Amino acid sequence: MRNRLIGVFVVVGLVAAVAGLLRQAPASADGRTAWGDPDLQGIWTDPYQTPLQRPTQFANKEFFTDEERTRLDEQRAGIPRRDQRVERGSERDVAGAYNAVFQSVRPTGKRTSLIVDPPDGRMPPLTPEATKRAEAEREYRLALLQATDTCKNKDAACAGGTFGPPSPRRAEMPPFYNIGRTNRNDGPEDRSMTERCMGAVLPDFGGYRRIVQTRGSVSIFYDTGQGQGWQRIIPIDAGPHLPPSIRQRFGDSRGRWEGDTLVVDVTNFSPKYGYQAAREGLHLVERYTRRDANTIEYSIVIEDPSTWTRPWTVKQELVRQDDKANRIYYEPRCHEGNYGLPTMLLGTRVEEQAFKRGEGPDPATKDTATDFGNEGGIDALTGAAGAIF
Repeated sequence: MRNRLIGVFVVVGLVAAVAGLLRQAPASADGRTAWGDPDLQGIWTDPYQTPLQRPTQFANKEFFTDEERTRLDEQRAGIPRRDQRVERGSERDVAGAYNAVFQSVRPTGKRTSLIVDPPDGRMPPLTPEATKRAEAEREYRLALLQATDTCKNKDAACAGGTFGPPSPRRAEMPPFYNIGRTNRNDGPEDRSMTERCMGAVLPDFGGYRRIVQTRGSVSIFYDTGQGQGWQRIIPIDAGPHLPPSIRQRFGDSRGRWEGDTLVVDVTNFSPKYGYQAAREGLHLVERYTRRDANTIEYSIVIEDPSTWTRPWTVKQELVRQDDKANRIYYEPRCHEGNYGLPTMLLGTRVEEQAFKRGEGPDPATKDTATDFGNEGGIDALTGAAGAIF
């Protein structure tokens, strides 16, 4: 009984500590916290639609005019096929269920790309090492897809692949830790991170984030799609990074103040994490600067010498939201192991058993990897593609 009471007290203490951390600290009239740090607190978001990379049709154009923005907004709102349904009752119809009803169309931003360096607004070229990794990954994914109608019909998702019988590579371990969809359902790690309710990424250029400060740390809650929000704690002036042998999904963040700018250095990413083509070699240097009462300038330098030929830089202006009208609910409603994923795996087991009895097709001939949710693409005009898992 005594041990049980001690456990209860420990839990209560931890809850109180977390609640204290998440309670927004008071700020002074000059925009600083009670202990003198620049005040970054509040709920922030980028209210505009800006592609990460600059579309080729705007190659030498860094900013849109107001007239161009108005015209692009009108065109995006009228993009055909945003509500289109393909053949009703087909797998493509079901897979495209996330149509325009579930997709926000934000106004066009001033910038033609979030990337500001290189000056062309595009990610730098991949290194030979990264290109080789990408080729190996694509070959494996195509091998698992080759027995499906996607390859039989020569759809774009099978570009570079061939149609044929189920590949023996279906029995192989992948040459990488899978974070996307593969055409196999042997276990959770065959599915995408989003399907596993692990879709949050760093860096995150979308959604809302709530910043709360205490002495010696900054907390950021990221409101990720489908209830996959996550809490990030950034220690300030806390010494060196963790040893290289310790790897974490969102890396190891270490913050410091340079004048009125919060600088955060992030290393030690896990090989089970991926951003664009980078994995454990990813290195981020973030900068948060309060420009006025309602604006934070966020910039980030992204590098991985094993992936890109040079570092690249992204900039965003984050606009403060009303704390009451836009309050965020922190319960992670989507979590790994929820009903969706086990049911998906169970469905495949049932199909396999039916095939063994001669009562159904080989599950290897069914495409469960291709994403049809971006039918037409709501951002086709500016090149900001939908999610590809």
